[in-house]
Amino acid sequence: MTTGPYDLARKRRPTRPGGTVVSFLDAVVDRLGALPGVSAVTLGGSRARGTHRPDSDWDLALYYRGAFDPRDLRDIGWAGEVSELGAWGGGVFNGGAWLTVDGEHVDVHYRDLDVVEREIVEARAGRFRVEPLLFHLAGIPSYLVVGELATHRVLRGELPRPDYPDALRREAPGVWWGMAELVFGYARDGHAAHGRTAQATALVVQAATQTAHAVLAARGEWVTNEKGLLARAGLHDVDELVARADPVAAADAVRARCAGAVEAAQRR
Repeated sequence: MTTGPYDLARKRRPTRPGGTVVSFLDAVVDRLGALPGVSAVTLGGSRARGTHRPDSDWDLALYYRGAFDPRDLRDIGWAGEVSELGAWGGGVFNGGAWLTVDGEHVDVHYRDLDVVEREIVEARAGRFRVEPLLFHLAGIPSYLVVGELATHRVLRGELPRPDYPDALRREAPGVWWGMAELVFGYARDGHAAHGRTAQATALVVQAATQTAHAVLAARGEWVTNEKGLLARAGLHDVDELVARADPVAAADAVRARCAGAVEAAQRR
């Protein structure tokens, strides 16, 4: 444990016994890990992958068992917004905080261990659901919280590190592609054919994102957000196809490109 709070005003880092200066990340994680009910803290995003820029956010998740009161996080005194439990949609992604600590942007996500463990069981059976979440075109699969365990760095506590389940790899591609095909069809016939370009384009991009989920599920690769998702699925050219002047032609071209990507992924 540290010998004092993180001093924002004077930017003085706490020390451990013996006088060792604590890093920014350790200082933040020490405070999060000491909150009542918190069992573990992880680091995700580009900083966990080692692909971050100097100005990249710090993406942290705190795992709790039973009760967790966001007021305890708010009472630390860091600047920013701390949500209540369930405020970000009420599903597996059940809230968090956008904070500024010593000039660094820190995102904190709440993870209920009872929910996470249930989703591990569901994923191993090949079952999942898609939940709406702000800023996500296709929504998020409920197995996202399982993927986080597999890809994030555990900084405090202990957590399981699940492999990608065979059953999920068999079932998820068909679910995602089934949704994408329906959306492609409605984009073309319900909007593009009637000249509603903006709505047609929005649905085509949503369907392409659903396709990317299908491709990565077929490969057995975890998805924890949509950033770079089309590129990971090999669908870099969707940008150019969507930009075509004729919305009907764009819908047909992107659908054909996505169908080929799914077929290729499933043959692996």
